[in-house]
Amino acid sequence: MNSIGFLVSTLFDLYIMVVLLRIWLQWARADFYNPFSQFIVKATQPVVGPLRRIIPSIGSLDVATLLFAYVLSMGKFVILQLVLGGGFMFTPEYFWIGALSLLKAAGGLLFWVLLLRAILSWVSQGRSPVEYVMHQLTEPMTAPIRRIIPAMGGLDLSVLVLFIGLQFANFLIGDFVGPIWYQL
Repeated sequence: MNSIGFLVSTLFDLYIMVVLLRIWLQWARADFYNPFSQFIVKATQPVVGPLRRIIPSIGSLDVATLLFAYVLSMGKFVILQLVLGGGFMFTPEYFWIGALSLLKAAGGLLFWVLLLRAILSWVSQGRSPVEYVMHQLTEPMTAPIRRIIPAMGGLDLSVLVLFIGLQFANFLIGDFVGPIWYQL
């Protein structure tokens, strides 16, 4: 049963990341004509499109897409409980578990996008459409760091500093959430 749990968890996590990428692309005002952006939009449009007609955005925040990501995060645990445990009983803790899972997925997505940006900067020399979108997504976070810590010898340390900050936030959240998580 561990293999089925792994497969279900991985599929949910990947799609949640795609949905979160759609929110992030809108927030960063990334190029939606880019092939990578078009993939994200096409992968989420069948569900998000009808939801956006019902649930309006608040400013630049696409509430319908965020709600869809939240429901997916809660649904992941419901499906895992059904597949692995054999039964399901809804408790209010699922609301917290869904929110924490969504926050963890957002942090994981940020990690992978930063890692992909760093690797592509070594390999593609700025010619890849994926690298262009990764740059658009991460530039609002790396530019302030770059103003404080300039490039040294042509090496941009802003991504490394952001990695360290992200890891610190991950441990900090774990310190607060860990005792609560084990009580559930």
